[in-house]
Amino acid sequence: MPHLNRRSLVLSTVSLGVAAAFPLQAQTLPPIHVAKGTGCECCTAWVDHLRAEGFTVTEEELYGRLLINYKLDNGIPQRMTSCHTGKIEGYMIEGHVPAADIRRLLRERPDAIGLAVPGMPYASPGMGDETDREDYEVFLIARDGTTSVLTSYPAA
Repeated sequence: MPHLNRRSLVLSTVSLGVAAAFPLQAQTLPPIHVAKGTGCECCTAWVDHLRAEGFTVTEEELYGRLLINYKLDNGIPQRMTSCHTGKIEGYMIEGHVPAADIRRLLRERPDAIGLAVPGMPYASPGMGDETDREDYEVFLIARDGTTSVLTSYPAA
């Protein structure tokens, strides 16, 4: 039987504390697939935001009407559209939605189509310096197409 001394106990306790402080995000976050237009710098910046937040991202370029149809076919109301659309675990993510709101969606699992940040608000993820942010809202899109505000981000 191994002998547990004080040093072993302290090292084991510290190791558990360190492991708890740094969860393995890449193993716990599902992959997200992003459909976007060709050469869009803000789409690329949003994908970079997701990767920096621990998401694994695949990308697909869709041209013109194909991208619009993809959004509409997946339940994104026209008034909620932006430049790119993500799909993660059956949820649609439209526009510059912050990673924190995607995590909340995955944690709470509402019966919904997904989330949207319509348009391209300045300083939303992928759209510029957050210290000069304009106010914007993240909407939850219900199955019937109605929307409600999930999160409000005030101007900075």
